[in-house]
Amino acid sequence: MGLTARIRTRDGWAVSHAVVTVTDMTGTQVLRLEADAEGAVRDADPLAPGAYTVIVTAVGYAPAAASAIVTASGRAEVGTVTLARQGGTELPPPGPWTVDPAHSSVAAVAQHLGISSVHGRFTRFSGAIEIAPDDIAKSRVEAVIRADSIDTGNGMRDGHLKSPDFLDVERYPEITYRSTGLTAAAGTDRWTVHGELTMHGVLRPVDLDLAYLGTGADPWGGTRAAFRATTELHRDDFAMNYNQVVQAGIAAIGTTLKVELDIQAVQGETLPQA
Repeated sequence: MGLTARIRTRDGWAVSHAVVTVTDMTGTQVLRLEADAEGAVRDADPLAPGAYTVIVTAVGYAPAAASAIVTASGRAEVGTVTLARQGGTELPPPGPWTVDPAHSSVAAVAQHLGISSVHGRFTRFSGAIEIAPDDIAKSRVEAVIRADSIDTGNGMRDGHLKSPDFLDVERYPEITYRSTGLTAAAGTDRWTVHGELTMHGVLRPVDLDLAYLGTGADPWGGTRAAFRATTELHRDDFAMNYNQVVQAGIAAIGTTLKVELDIQAVQGETLPQA
């Protein structure tokens, strides 16, 4: 096996149309390959020992370069090359955007028994984004989640999560988030969204680590923008203090929740009609 590489976006998706070009130290091209459907590049022919430059290009992404040292084995294992969307320093065009629940997800992960994780998601939610035209920091986002739409794949567990021990959906049917500011973070397409989360009747400041994944046309004639955001919440902050302690003092359910948001938003104040 000669050259091997994996081409991925910042959030881990394969870039199947990437082209990998390999040049030697004189700048002469010695190899040109296309990634397969899984974003992988594999070439069976060994390379001559020496130093090489690997350049990865793909339509819609900024080029990336990596160095490779080939030993006497003739193998060059480049590893994972991450491509950033072109124009990643910009946010979507100014104006209103509407979150598309059918192509978005609101998920959370909690530790179970100290050895594994329980994954859950909310199936009903809505959201609106306003990209400010003059000052990006003035952009806003609001979201509403139906608390009773929690789904962990287990009916008994879902019922417990909806009870007064946790979400208490009868008294607090909605979880809301309203941003209060936006600041640039490390990286050309990274941002921190400052906001306030209201859950279980308690309002707390919560920051989201946001990655902007790009903007493009959709099959219905609209324009879409994609985002990924993460944060961590502590149940105690929202007066959800229930827990059952099992052996050795280990809690049955962890007090920290990892929240993962994958969002597609459609340009405009309404979603397209199906």
